[in-house]
Amino acid sequence: MMRNLPAIVFVLTLWACSPKPAGEPVEYRGPLREATNVDMLYAEKDRIKVKMIANRILEFKNGDQEFPEGLYLEFFDETGKMTSSLKANHAYYFKKENRWRGRGKVEVKNIEKKQQLNTEELFWDPPSKKIFTEKFVTIKLESEVIYGTGLDALQDMSSYTIRKPEGDFEIKD
Repeated sequence: MMRNLPAIVFVLTLWACSPKPAGEPVEYRGPLREATNVDMLYAEKDRIKVKMIANRILEFKNGDQEFPEGLYLEFFDETGKMTSSLKANHAYYFKKENRWRGRGKVEVKNIEKKQQLNTEELFWDPPSKKIFTEKFVTIKLESEVIYGTGLDALQDMSSYTIRKPEGDFEIKD
């Protein structure tokens, strides 16, 4: 038995070191790029249209972007005056649809009209310059507060429709 011990050890060593078959490769689905402390301006015809501030941006292979620590946007008119702002605790940009989604504490302000919209989820469609949600909304005006579920509006809140309004509010002719 002792004579065969080196042969047994040799065979066990070879067997232990033999290559194991590789499994299927796992496709990476996480972010390809990450940016922190972002302060970006979007301009058209040499005029600033949107200012974006985000603590962290994750960009994915398909072009989608996630803002896990929130997003703040300011919108400007042709004269450079800020007309409205949008703030969300979490945001996501869907590149294929060219659409944004804000979640958490979402707040939209119309500076000129002194209006404020609050909801837990809001979508923004840049090509149409519209915002919408299926969720509960609160709109604070100078003299009243309007509640409801579902909203369609222009991005600056200059015109909006609450699909299912609730509570008492004044209707102007």
